[in-house]
Amino acid sequence: MGVQVTILGSGSAGNCTLIESDSTKLLVDAGLSARQVTQRLAALGRGFDQIHAILLTHEHSDHTRALGVLCRAKELPVYANRLTAEEVAKDPEGGGRARVAWRLFATGSPFEVGDFVVESFSVPHDAYDPVGFVVRQASGGVAVGVLTDLGHATKLVIERVRATDLLIVEANHDVKMLQADTARPWATKQRIMSRRGHLCNEAAAELTCAVAGDRLRHVLLAHLSRDCNRPELAQRVVLDRLGKIGARHVRLGVASQDAPTATVAL
Repeated sequence: MGVQVTILGSGSAGNCTLIESDSTKLLVDAGLSARQVTQRLAALGRGFDQIHAILLTHEHSDHTRALGVLCRAKELPVYANRLTAEEVAKDPEGGGRARVAWRLFATGSPFEVGDFVVESFSVPHDAYDPVGFVVRQASGGVAVGVLTDLGHATKLVIERVRATDLLIVEANHDVKMLQADTARPWATKQRIMSRRGHLCNEAAAELTCAVAGDRLRHVLLAHLSRDCNRPELAQRVVLDRLGKIGARHVRLGVASQDAPTATVAL
């Protein structure tokens, strides 16, 4: 089977991604409801009992919502750094009421899960110790980068995801749509647009172009705002920028909050 990647759902209401090989199945984040996680896995012909581990990028509820219920259904390791685990454990709606089998890692130190090596690295976001991941085959083969929440792309972020075959990257908002939105107070808009907030479409395009070498084949845009972005708009902005640098070999997809993406086989 090689490596397959399916975003089960992504957006402000919940994020969860399945990365699987022949022998190991991982969930990156568990921010959908537990029912949605299990239903969407079932739609792919997978069961939650087949999952080997959950990796957490940070403690926000749109990345941890299902953790408590899922961990009561099956004892499986949950990988997080110490500050993320401590914050999740305080949340009764997340892992606070469940007996979570924590596997703590130090941000920046790689660890192995089945036949994957997972590399974590710091990202700028308004959480306690948020991370991005690169999930690699232990044999040195396929690599998948996951960047769902970050306010800007640091040099470290760019270097860590440069050697990936597939990149999941946030394209949260269109700046003009966000500024014109009447439902969000100005303080919230400032937080979203800050360097510890979320990437806009243009910033996602800039990051994608910075790492669009010969190896990168697939980009999936994630964490789109329902109110302040549109899939076709985000896709157009990134495709236009890729076209300008001649990176037409990169296939671009957009994740939805409501349904899994088409599975990408690597």
